[in-house]
Amino acid sequence: MPHTHSKFVHYTVIIITQIFILAFGYGFLGAVAYYEYLAPSDSVCEAMKNHPGEVTMLVALIATVLSVVTATLFTLSVKEALRHRICQPISLIQLSAGVALAQGSHILSHRHMELTVLTLFIFGVLKLLTAGWTTLLTPAYFMWPVQLNGSEIDITGSAFATLLQKEFLASGLSMYLYSNYRNDAFEVLDIGGMLSGVAAAGFTFGLPGTFNFNGAKYNISTQGVVPTIEAFSGSDGIPDANGTRLGFSGGNVTVNTGVVPGLHSRVPIPQGFSTNYSMWQQGLTANVSCQAIDSSQPQYLWNTNNSNVIYTNPAASSTNLITGLRLWNISVNCDTSTTYEYLTMVDANGSGNLSGNGFLPSVVCLGPTDTNQNYTSFTIFTQGFYKYDFLKASVCEVVPLLTTVRADYSNEQISSEVTSSTPFQSENAELLLFIAGVARYQSINSQGLTSSTIGDTLYSIYSSTTTKYVNNNLNDTQEDYWRGVVEFSATFLRSGFMATGSFPDNIIPNNISSPVNGTMFISTIGWTRWTKNSPTYLLATVPLTIITILTFACALYSLLEALEEHRNHTHKAHFNVSNTIHLVMLCAAGSLKLADFGHRKGIKKNEVVKVHLEELHSPRLST
Repeated sequence: MPHTHSKFVHYTVIIITQIFILAFGYGFLGAVAYYEYLAPSDSVCEAMKNHPGEVTMLVALIATVLSVVTATLFTLSVKEALRHRICQPISLIQLSAGVALAQGSHILSHRHMELTVLTLFIFGVLKLLTAGWTTLLTPAYFMWPVQLNGSEIDITGSAFATLLQKEFLASGLSMYLYSNYRNDAFEVLDIGGMLSGVAAAGFTFGLPGTFNFNGAKYNISTQGVVPTIEAFSGSDGIPDANGTRLGFSGGNVTVNTGVVPGLHSRVPIPQGFSTNYSMWQQGLTANVSCQAIDSSQPQYLWNTNNSNVIYTNPAASSTNLITGLRLWNISVNCDTSTTYEYLTMVDANGSGNLSGNGFLPSVVCLGPTDTNQNYTSFTIFTQGFYKYDFLKASVCEVVPLLTTVRADYSNEQISSEVTSSTPFQSENAELLLFIAGVARYQSINSQGLTSSTIGDTLYSIYSSTTTKYVNNNLNDTQEDYWRGVVEFSATFLRSGFMATGSFPDNIIPNNISSPVNGTMFISTIGWTRWTKNSPTYLLATVPLTIITILTFACALYSLLEALEEHRNHTHKAHFNVSNTIHLVMLCAAGSLKLADFGHRKGIKKNEVVKVHLEELHSPRLST
């Protein structure tokens, strides 16, 4: 009775231990599947990152231990099952296959392919246990996605148009943003707009394409967006009372973006090694189309011939003072005739073609109107003289577009891609006036007595790149430049109205608020749920599942045989079938007669001989 009880305990331990191992494997797999993402604490992740070799060794050690325990339980269950099965007739080849499995091995016999394939399959599955556990337990680097949402200023609706009109009036600005009113914001518009155009135009020719504004870095151009991620928002300075909205000259931009609680809010979100963001938000760009003006296009009445020398001082040439000034009246016939005045330096003879001098007049006109007689675009007329004579007379039609962009925040830089766009409508008239005003401000104030910042920018690109290539792409260069200016104007406007102090408690009113949403990607190390196209983790558990099923079957068979012994009050001899000495002793104790090696087909004949265990005075094998 004590012996039978110990056997019950023995078989129960095998089954329970195997259940625990299987439960651990599937439990871990289920946890990853349920939570989708699992990662240790940040300190552990940092240690794993700094010691990858130790992590690999630890995972391999755990996988090996689990595999050895699983394989040992399997071989023990096979030994016990075979010890009971040998009491009934069994062929020697079957016994040999069972002994091989009890030793964790296999047989190779072309005459018994079924047993060969079976033992090879089980042998292979045993060898795959370590690989399966390693695959299951090895952590990997991955990006943990976290959903975000928030809001930003909505510059596309009629409510913002009304607010912008009030700001125009309060600031003393005309509809073209050009009056006697001046503050630091105009310097920002002047320099920022020019730099944005430079970045957009120069990138085409391989020049650096990073544009900085208010401490934030943009890739190529701003695309009209404002940062919606705190870490990328730039300046943390507090604007003064007159430094917000249209008076914005730099400072903290309010960010209202937060984490959306997920399905598993109890799982802590790691800080990770690095963080990237992908946000869907409002933007603004423009379709800009530039073409040369010639005599065959009478609709463009572009006149640059009206100029007069209004001052000369021949004696100033020896003292490096101003020798003369020429007043230009540059006119163009838009819906109404528009004239800009420019003043440039000339020599004592009235010639402006001095060393390094350049003149680039530009005139901005609203229009043409759409079918409803609304302004939804504007045109820019330009012609270069002297140093800028490579810029022939041209007209650029600028059609601003309201866009939705996907803004990617990574590597301390904001990169945006337009996903959808719509043209301006009648409610965007004030916004159009502002953008056209920025372009007008740029065109007038960029020209000094001897040069133009816009002209110098295009000249630097022209002179630093293959001349033939640039000559074929000058229109593209102008288009990129003015597109950059338009996109910057929208970023400036959004920044001003989202600057700290622009609204009470820095809360944007609902009627001029636009939702933003996106995803934060945290780089960390851990485990992720498998994809449908790559069920690696599921395949990793197959060897464990197969061996567990075989272990259960053998242990259950032994348990039933032990119960039968208990009912019949019998007792089978205890021996180890995987022990060669035990098998030899069983054969020697019995009257087992087999063909010897001298027999031509002795091995083949012996393979099918059926033997069984007899227990008289001592256990022995008999035929």
